[in-house]
Amino acid sequence: MNPYISATLLFSLGLGTTITFASSHWLLAWMGLEINTLAILPLMAQQHHPRAVEATTKYFLTQATGAATLLFASTTNAWLTGQWDILQMSHPLTTTMATLALALKVGLAPLHTWLPEVLQGLDLTTGLILSTWQKLAPFALLLQIQPATPTILIILGVTSTLVGGWGGLNQTQLRKIMAYSSTAHLGWMILVLQFSPPLTLLTLLTYLVMTSSTFLVFKLNKATNINMLATSWAKAPALTTLTPLILLSLGGLPPLTGFMPKWLILQELTKQDMAPIATLAALTALLSLYFYLRLTYAMTLTMSPNNTTGTAPWRIPTSQMTLPLAILTLATLSLLPLTPTMLTLLTL
Repeated sequence: MNPYISATLLFSLGLGTTITFASSHWLLAWMGLEINTLAILPLMAQQHHPRAVEATTKYFLTQATGAATLLFASTTNAWLTGQWDILQMSHPLTTTMATLALALKVGLAPLHTWLPEVLQGLDLTTGLILSTWQKLAPFALLLQIQPATPTILIILGVTSTLVGGWGGLNQTQLRKIMAYSSTAHLGWMILVLQFSPPLTLLTLLTYLVMTSSTFLVFKLNKATNINMLATSWAKAPALTTLTPLILLSLGGLPPLTGFMPKWLILQELTKQDMAPIATLAALTALLSLYFYLRLTYAMTLTMSPNNTTGTAPWRIPTSQMTLPLAILTLATLSLLPLTPTMLTLLTL
């Protein structure tokens, strides 16, 4: 793709999200979401592969459905209450519709079915953008809507953690595994959204860091399925040593960064007299942990079935930029001791 076109599309991607962040009017927020969607479509279809075009079409249709529902919800709200202000959405019908529309846009279960299929059809770089940046704008709106029926968020959250854990168990494609992982993490965020918005933001931040580092590891190894991970020790021995820790951080094991949001969310749910929900969420985290352990096993304890002689791939210098990966890996593995600092910053 022409670098000028790429730059324009990436600028539009940033602009769409920024407009949604900055708007207090529903029409402006909707416009930001639309700019965001339209900017990523050419990036998704740039491979000119039937699979990529199919994924782009599916993404466009689901996002258009979500945006149309959101526009309908906000128009209905303006008709019923005379308010276009995002914070003034008070009618139970419109808040429920808007919550479900945004749930479809980010990929919360049971509205998640498009996400694994779309992610599987993309290259790892666009998949990274879809799994991280594209979640920000809808989440900014979700944080501002206070649903009249809090039960809907609990149902969406529990279903997402369950489906995210269960769906990833039988997968061999890394991008589909990351899609189910994304659904599970979003479920944790939604569970605690109505009780502690700052905690949701902290969980979103740690999710972005961990997911970015995982995608960059796969990109460096050019790995798209579990079997391809077995060759990673020959390409980047030091990184192969650290990758299991990145995956276990995604699974939420102490003393890694991923433990922090899960621990705080379980604590908050228990404070709100929701111990059964907290227990269920903790058990669904074990499902996710299983498929992260599968990836860890494939990387560290299996050998690739080839015996080619010649220069080992790690002797050939990589042309990819590795500084972002280094910084994100460090953050993924070692932010747990900073938990009190982060909580203080978020509650200011």
